[in-house]
Parts: sequence; structure tokens; C-alpha cells
Amino acid sequence: MVNQFTYRILDIENLGIVDYKLAWDLQKDTFQARLKNEINDKLFLLEHPHTYTLGKTADKNNLVGTEKYLSENKISVYEIDRGGDITYHGPGQLVGYPIINLTDWKKDTHKYLRSLEEAIILTCAEFGLKTGRVEGLTGVWIEDRKIAAIGIKVSRWITMHGFAFNINTDLSLFSGIIPCGIADKAVTSLEKELGHNVEMNEVKNIFVKYFTKVFGYDKFEMIDKKRIMNPVEN
Repeated sequence: MVNQFTYRILDIENLGIVDYKLAWDLQKDTFQARLKNEINDKLFLLEHPHTYTLGKTADKNNLVGTEKYLSENKISVYEIDRGGDITYHGPGQLVGYPIINLTDWKKDTHKYLRSLEEAIILTCAEFGLKTGRVEGLTGVWIEDRKIAAIGIKVSRWITMHGFAFNINTDLSLFSGIIPCGIADKAVTSLEKELGHNVEMNEVKNIFVKYFTKVFGYDKFEMIDKKRIMNPVEN
């Protein structure tokens, strides 16, 4: 149960397309600020250039793309400190990094994971899609097709990393990996399931509505910082 005496505020930053290393460094700095209670809980919403990330327990054999494949498709590769195996990030995919103090919510990592899934499930429902969970696996699924991957780190009850939700994602680039180490299931996107391109800002606004509801925030504000964080711009 949320501490009824805590007035919880979430600051949301909409960052546009951000280089993976830049976003990772931003998470680390924000984690330290949240640990010192210098800032409110934070949620970063962004997209990445083409990137593969391998979690702490990832099997490197699940990166099947050759050096030539990586070079031709301009895909960066990072070994990072989240849980989970290997996944793809790229334009058209909504990535969310919540840096939140679970002490003010529920000190339960599994509940946190399920709640991230729930916010995405509710978002998909707004588009008429029935999504759910697969027993024993993390993420959000449409039957045997994964539409959102989740990989987190929790330290001193403060969260890092988060989710990757396929909106208008180029799904062909999942062919360079065995996504999340699961060889017998497919990946999908809102665009593929609906048969048309989906406005990213529409998805963001719907997701924020459900994220703040699921996590019990009293107040939130979304700030557009694209001009600051997009490495393509000067």
C-alpha cells in the first residue's frame, strides 16, 4: 500500500531521440540525485538510435548479427547493468526509464515489474488491443508476440532502466539478436498489429495517464527537453 502520508510527485521529461550512452549517464546522475532526495521521482521518455543492449546475465551468443551486419545497420552494442538478456532499441520505439523511490510506494521488485507491465497493457487497450503476460516471462505480449520488453535495476529501492515498447519500430532489426534469449517467440508493434502508423506523442500521453494512476502519483508534469537532449541538434 502506498504511504498515505506521502504526497508523491512525478517529473516526466520527454527527450526525443537520445544516444544510449548519454541516456545511461543521465540515469546514473539522476539516480544519485534521487538517492540524496534532491529531486522528485523522475520518468524519462525517449527513443534511441539503433542499439543492442545486453543485461548482466545475457548470453553473448544471442547477439547473432555479424560485425558487418552491425556496421551496415549502424547498430551500437552496450553491455549494461540491468537484468535480462539482449534487446533492441531504435527509432519508433518508446523507451521509458523511471527513476523512482520504491520506499514511497511498495518495496516489492516483482510488484514493480508487474505494474510496469500493467501500465503498458492498459495503454494497448486504448488502441483496442488485448495484451497480457506469459507465465514465467517478463514483458507484455499479444499471444506469443512480444510488444514490450522490460529490464530493470533496483538499488537501495531506487529504480533504473525500464521498458521498451514497440510503436512504429523497424522489427527487421530484431533479426540480429535472439530477443531476450527467447528463440521460439516473435516480436510485434502497435503499427504491425493495427496496420497503420501510430502517433508517438499520443502513445506517450496515454501511457503517462496509466503510469501515474498505477503508481499512485498525486501530481505530475511532463517537460519537453528535446532541444537539450537530442545529440543530433547543436
